[in-house]
Amino acid sequence: MNDVTQVSKAPLMEAVDVFKTYRKETDPLKVLTGTSFSIPPGKVLGIVGASGVGKSTLLHVIGGLDHPDSGNVYFRGEDIFAQKSGYLETYRNNHIGFVFQQFNLLHDFSALENVMFPPLIKKIDKKLAQEKAEEYLCQMGLKDRMHHRPGELSGGECQRVALARALINEPELLLADEPTGNLDTNTADGLVDLIRKLNEELGQTFVIVTHSQRVAKKLDEVYQLFQGKVQPLENEVVL
Repeated sequence: MNDVTQVSKAPLMEAVDVFKTYRKETDPLKVLTGTSFSIPPGKVLGIVGASGVGKSTLLHVIGGLDHPDSGNVYFRGEDIFAQKSGYLETYRNNHIGFVFQQFNLLHDFSALENVMFPPLIKKIDKKLAQEKAEEYLCQMGLKDRMHHRPGELSGGECQRVALARALINEPELLLADEPTGNLDTNTADGLVDLIRKLNEELGQTFVIVTHSQRVAKKLDEVYQLFQGKVQPLENEVVL
């Protein structure tokens, strides 16, 4: 087997025996109990499960926003929690994009300004940041809406702005936590179709947490988080 084949089959990210418990005033809440799974490059993966089982926690851990109690998370073979100080911030800024159910847009700024923030934080030239932001917003179908503020946009448009913001720094992995949770069925379908298009055209890797069977059926592979572990979803589950 040649090196190219080996690289192409290597996981982009791999979680190994990850544990996470939240300390409560009463009993500890065990959320992840030795879960392991891998994310191949160029796929759109889904994670489903009942409310409160730890799907968001799992995304936060693999995205470097939250530390596991034990276990390892490898990105391109490197344990992200075993690196020197400052690595996680660089990792999140350069390799990971985040999209959340609540959009998390800055309401006093236009769609264009919201999308410009990540490259500006990386000290990219303002003119170049604006050109890139305009390009991504046009790709999202928002050419005529880029100077509107979030309060002037629909929920679907806000989520497309959030998606453009997550993609502008060209992350290798985009993590989406219930991205269609606040959208009606038709708007949600449109967003998932856009994600599929970005995957096919750019090779963008996505991991999407969802409660929607409708969304899950459009993804490449779907996993269920159950009793603290990630497992392949073999049968449709009631969420």
